[in-house]
Order: sequence, then C-alpha cells, then structure tokens
Amino acid sequence: MSTMDLGTPRILAEVQGGVGWITFNHPERRNAMSLDMWQGLGIAAEAFERDPAVRAVVMKGAGGKAFVSGADISEFEQHRADAQQKQTYDAIAARGHAGLAALSKPLIAMIDGYCVGGGLAIALAADVRFAASSSRFAIPAARLGLGYDYRGVAALARLVGPSTAKDILFSARFLEADEALRVGLVNFVVDAELLGERVAAYAAQIAANAPLTVHAAKQALQAFEHYSDAAEGADAVAALVLHCFDSEDYREGRRAFLAKRAPQFQGR
Repeated sequence: MSTMDLGTPRILAEVQGGVGWITFNHPERRNAMSLDMWQGLGIAAEAFERDPAVRAVVMKGAGGKAFVSGADISEFEQHRADAQQKQTYDAIAARGHAGLAALSKPLIAMIDGYCVGGGLAIALAADVRFAASSSRFAIPAARLGLGYDYRGVAALARLVGPSTAKDILFSARFLEADEALRVGLVNFVVDAELLGERVAAYAAQIAANAPLTVHAAKQALQAFEHYSDAAEGADAVAALVLHCFDSEDYREGRRAFLAKRAPQFQGR
C-alpha cells in the first residue's frame, strides 16, 4: 500500500493492489468540499491516471455519515460571495472535475450516507455507483438560490432521464437508496456493513481484467455519449480495439483459457 501527499489532510489517496482509493476526509462537516479538497482531488486523479499499476479507482467518504454533502458553505462568504468570486472558486474546483473526467480507468463511487449537491455531481462522474441502503441523495440548489451548471444537469439527465432529473432539481427533495436504484441513479444498493467488502471485491475484479480491453470499452461508451453519428463514434475507438487484438494481453488471455488458469494481464 502506498499513500501520496496531496497538500491537505482532507483528501486521502492510496494504492492497494491495482486499485487507487480516494477518501473525502472532512467528516466533521459530512465531507463537504472545501477549496483545498477540490485541489487535492485533482492531484489524486491525475496521479492515478499516470500510474500504470492503478487499474481502477474508488472514491469514498470518511466517517460513515456522508459520501460528500455538497460544497462547504461555511467558505462561501470568503470565497464565493459574488459572481466574480464564484468564477475563481469554479476555476479551482474545475481541476477536481477535470481530473475525474479525464480518468481513462474505471471510476467507482462508494456512497455511504448523504450524497448531496456537489457531492452528487462527483458521484455522477463515476462509471459505477454503489450505495449503502441508508444513503440519501438530493440536489438542494433550489432551496439555496444557487444556479446548477449545465454539465451537472446534463450528466444527471443522461443517467436518470429528463423527467426524473426535473423532479430531482425542481423539488430539491431527498431520494432514499431504493428509489435511487430504481431510477438508475446508482447501480447497486448494499447493506452498510457489507459495502466496503463488496466495493473492494468489485474493484479487484476489474483490476484483474485486461486493462486495454477495459480502457477501450470505457472510451467506446464515452464516444457513445458524445457522438450523435455512429460512424464517428466507431472511428474514435477503432484504433483502441485493434490495439487489443495486437496485444500481449490478448495472447495471454487465449493461453490462460486453453490452460484453464487465471490470466495475468500486464496492460500491453
């Protein structure tokens, strides 16, 4: 296990096996995102992207009460009191969002407790979301007078559909975990005491798979979301698909299948 220095104790990052773990470590404020946390998040995501030993990334919250409960509103008077300060704040937060968006490796959100506002936006950046059965979800912008940016609205609508997105944004109500599962906001709901074990096993399963294949699949799915023309989407990932077939991992997969043993993929 290795840990990294992110310049703040409120974001923790470590590598266990082939999995990178990012922990939002601000439990006294239910892991509300402060500016130093946004910056640390970006550094961690960028480091995991560069590390070939990391094949999957998991985000989680410390304390067992929240994944992320939104922005740290106690900072708003100092850092986000008007439109000009909002632009500065958003520029710093953008590094965190950009780091998650640029991850070519599978990103998993492990949600235990509240997942609210900006915290839900972070969870929406994940490819797969696990939630404890006691978790609750909301975007309370309409109760705070905040505007919710297009990218966050679009990410929510792509996942749950425009009608459910309207309900969540207009009402600002909380969704329990079972409803979040039903509308597609999360992929899995697990009892809280089993959540860590289930997520670790799932991430390890991904890490054991062929990295080039997983990478090509993620890029294909992203192309599907961003290209309206099927031919353009296919062109965007064609080289990655061919690279899989020319890889040593493909040869290892065939040998392992014939020998009836587990493959040992190297990502090349």
